[in-house]
Amino acid sequence: MALHIVLVEPEIPANTGNIARTCAATGTHLHLVRPLGFRTDDATLKRAGLDYWHAVHIEYHDSFAEVLEKYADGRFFYATTKADKRYSDFTFRDGDFFVFGKETKGLSPEILEAGKETVMRMPMSEAVRSLNLSNSAAIIVYEALRQMDFPQLF
Repeated sequence: MALHIVLVEPEIPANTGNIARTCAATGTHLHLVRPLGFRTDDATLKRAGLDYWHAVHIEYHDSFAEVLEKYADGRFFYATTKADKRYSDFTFRDGDFFVFGKETKGLSPEILEAGKETVMRMPMSEAVRSLNLSNSAAIIVYEALRQMDFPQLF
């Protein structure tokens, strides 16, 4: 099994490329939900992922509903600035899905409402609205891996 990062309608290719590199480094699967705000042959996307693309398990989906249907038995956690619980309040396990929204708007109210039991936020000062998407994804994935004692990583 593996952890999963789901990006719902990502807009900035460099963020997605950086997340892909994190996925390659950790064995995390990457799911991209269309529409994407860039082409997958974008030079910025490729550059951010460096030469690690061959090591990324990546799936493309036409909707978030398609992800939920395909992985109906999965545990989904939703990153948002609008949550009461922190990401560190949850216990993660192998196979979990971490869902992130587009950089400019986050996840839709419908997705957040449907997953309201597992919405989570990053603690931060009031000086900023949110953290960079790729930083948020890395923090959560590494917290999950830490909880599992970094399986298959050295």
